[in-house]
Amino acid sequence: MMRVLRIIGVTMFILSLWHLLVVLTGLPAFILPSPARVGMALVGNLELIAHHASVTMAEVMIGLLFGAVLGVMTAISLAQSPIARVVVRPMMVLSQALPVFALAPVLTLWLGYGLWPKIIMALLIIYFPVTSAFFDGLMQTPRGMLDQAKVMQARPWQIMRYIRIPAAIPALASGLRLAAVYAPIGAIIGEWVGASQGLGYLMLLANGRAKIDLMFAALIVLAVLTLLLHASVDRLCSYVVRRQQA
Repeated sequence: MMRVLRIIGVTMFILSLWHLLVVLTGLPAFILPSPARVGMALVGNLELIAHHASVTMAEVMIGLLFGAVLGVMTAISLAQSPIARVVVRPMMVLSQALPVFALAPVLTLWLGYGLWPKIIMALLIIYFPVTSAFFDGLMQTPRGMLDQAKVMQARPWQIMRYIRIPAAIPALASGLRLAAVYAPIGAIIGEWVGASQGLGYLMLLANGRAKIDLMFAALIVLAVLTLLLHASVDRLCSYVVRRQQA
């Protein structure tokens, strides 16, 4: 209850500052609309915004799922195989020198204006943080546990399954928390480059028609959905970590 009250209090404080800024500076509505105008635009276009929000969240959730699974599989492969670490890890680090955003036009050109370019963008953005965090956790397994497993003649896959992966769950949780924040960025970038649906598309459309209040309404909905996604992933990760440590 106290957490909800804090969120409401912070929200009211931000809205008050926003309103004061508009009133004191006299900024025109086409530059910075007041919170009231944005609220009216949100209510007046609720069905439209909800439709585009559902498309964006579908892209984000699918990209998050695929990126997390691919990141986990890659991290386990890297931790299990020295050859993979020598070959694959430098390629992963080198790939970060290329801005992922630069791939959005290429993906749109290859895959069209549907969901898949946005899903892949979300996947690419979260893949490295998840892989890196989980891999670090797998490589930092307490030496005593590994030595005991070797004394008991455990096989490599048994060590990975019953010792290294459980010990690395908190690190994976940290990577997934970051992924929940980054995934919407990839989807929105993809929608900005080329789309016919989604909150990113709606923001560009509203901006082109000088409906700045609608653009802000879509932006606020995106922020709220991102916060809810992060809170959900955080709660799920905390639950899994507690269960694993119990």
